[in-house]
Amino acid sequence: MNRTLPKFVAVGAAAALLAACAGGTQAASDSEDGDGGSKTLTLASVDQGSIEPVVQAFEKANPGVKVEFTTSAADQYQQQIRTQLASGTAPDVMSVWPGNGNPGATYVLAKPGYLMDLSDQPWAGKYPDALKTVTQYEGKTYNAVYGLNAIGAIYNVEALEKSGLEAPATWSDVIPFCQAAAEKKTPAFALGIQDNWVTQLVLYSLVASTLYPDDPDFDTRMADGQATFTGSAWEQALAKYQEMFDAGCFQKDPLGTSYEASQALAADGRTLGVVQGNWIVSLLKEKNPDASFTFKPLPALDDEAKTLIPAAAGAGYGINAKTKNKDLALKFVSFVMSPEGMKLFVEAQGGIPALPDSGAEVDPTLQDVATYINDDRTVPFMDQLWPNPKVQQTMLSGLQEIFSGQSTGKEMFAAMDSDYEAGE
Repeated sequence: MNRTLPKFVAVGAAAALLAACAGGTQAASDSEDGDGGSKTLTLASVDQGSIEPVVQAFEKANPGVKVEFTTSAADQYQQQIRTQLASGTAPDVMSVWPGNGNPGATYVLAKPGYLMDLSDQPWAGKYPDALKTVTQYEGKTYNAVYGLNAIGAIYNVEALEKSGLEAPATWSDVIPFCQAAAEKKTPAFALGIQDNWVTQLVLYSLVASTLYPDDPDFDTRMADGQATFTGSAWEQALAKYQEMFDAGCFQKDPLGTSYEASQALAADGRTLGVVQGNWIVSLLKEKNPDASFTFKPLPALDDEAKTLIPAAAGAGYGINAKTKNKDLALKFVSFVMSPEGMKLFVEAQGGIPALPDSGAEVDPTLQDVATYINDDRTVPFMDQLWPNPKVQQTMLSGLQEIFSGQSTGKEMFAAMDSDYEAGE
């Protein structure tokens, strides 16, 4: 697959005017209805900060219904959900990622029969073909994706203005920008790679431009066995990531910094920004309501015309195939995919709706995202159509090992190639 997903994202954004992730752990405390029956829905989510208003609105629209929900970080969630599904202890509704890139992804959970077929739901018929690709397994829909996400550099506007620096527009600007920021005792970017899913985001931002402008069919060639990570522009992107790391683009001890701690650094202006997905915007504003933020591409080339950003469908919701609460679970997912539910989600999360006519207002922070989408200057999240989740897990652990001096890019890419070649 080459540019199919990006074209979909552009269409979706234009019609409405692009997935991973959340931090922290939280549990609802007011969710008992006393009867233990079908009016209580159980829900596991990674949408911290944005699931809460959706749950409140759903309960208000359905008097007597209570939603018992938990939120957790992506790493923790992905480790737990497969075990819960296999043991029969999973909730009625759960976060599910598009495609096949991680242990909580659509293909991975649908293949063994853990997810309910949602193909007959009205919203499923509205999906464009490209979105169907990552929400279906063997032609059946299993994932209710409500929003589109993008990855880039998100700057604290006030901190950037105070520094007197300008966000880099080309790769030649990046290292001098980082060095100047370090001299002012305010590192350029917060990086919380204690949570290993965060390690991929800078790499994805860089590989979008180092690889795809000159090789838009790379993913198709990979699938056909005609290309490998080794020897590709992935190596160039990793070298730039390492150069940023060595040049002090990030705060001290990224490996000892959690995702949540990185939010605080960027929100308070102790760094000028953070390389993350647009989903972090609402969390930054929550930590510092007086601050404003702006999304910019992280450049990897000196030709601005070739700069692309990763943008694709974000995490959605699936229903446990063994739920004893089918009707209420379907009602909740239908609410998520309704104009009201989608609007609540994307406005709370700082995203863009997956389907048109939600009435959602796109956060001004994401103006550059909208521009890149409308100009068709996006590429998919790289892992979504990899043949198995092991490829991504190898990359995530490999990046941590690289930055702790325990491994090399050559070793990581060779292991990723081996996992990719293993297929499903």
